[in-house]
Amino acid sequence: MIILPAIDIKDGNCVRLFKGDYATAEKVAESPYEAAQKFADAGAEWMHMVDLDGAKDAKLVNAQLIADVARSCGLKVEVGGGIRNMDAVEYYLSNGIDKVILGSAAVKNQQFVIDAVKNYGDKIIVGIDAKDGMVKAEGWLDSSDIDYIELAKRMESVGVQTIVFTDIDQDGTLAGPNLKQLDDLVNNVSCNIIASGGVAVLKDILNLSDLNVYGAICGKAIYSGKLDLKQAIQMIAKI
Repeated sequence: MIILPAIDIKDGNCVRLFKGDYATAEKVAESPYEAAQKFADAGAEWMHMVDLDGAKDAKLVNAQLIADVARSCGLKVEVGGGIRNMDAVEYYLSNGIDKVILGSAAVKNQQFVIDAVKNYGDKIIVGIDAKDGMVKAEGWLDSSDIDYIELAKRMESVGVQTIVFTDIDQDGTLAGPNLKQLDDLVNNVSCNIIASGGVAVLKDILNLSDLNVYGAICGKAIYSGKLDLKQAIQMIAKI
């Protein structure tokens, strides 16, 4: 299992939200450059980055900053937020980003996902964000009538190999991941599953490893000091 420390960008700052509420945005690092370097120093190989402004505005907003941060730290990076067309995908992949995450597009424009996977294969990840099991879009501001398992199966059927799953009610809470939903997801599709939301302590990392998820995204726990990233990476390496 890989551990992906997270940087969420809003107004150029490294922030965290509580349950996806933009009004709760809290600056958690002096700069995204500093945060990324600390992740690299702790032994991380991958980093998860989100353009929160982009997710809300349905377009790239902080893309140049994100690409620059990725270059500066030398980590492999997956990015989501505001990626709604092929130009956006191409921008990131031609500017040092390793994988891009399509979120709202998976709900609203499946053909775009199909085309992106056809062109870029496993560089395309789909992000599924759910509240009470139902998928949300547009920076978690729009609801849909699609169950998260149903959407995952649709994405699997068009060739998507990796899914980032976020339980919005757990995100930013440090209350632990939604293990039940993640277990159901792992057992219903063959895609690699990256868990996001709720990770707080080493035990959460172990629980996710037991579910055979592919990766775990950690954000607030690292910034708050509840989770030692270096310790978590070393622990997983021994499993």
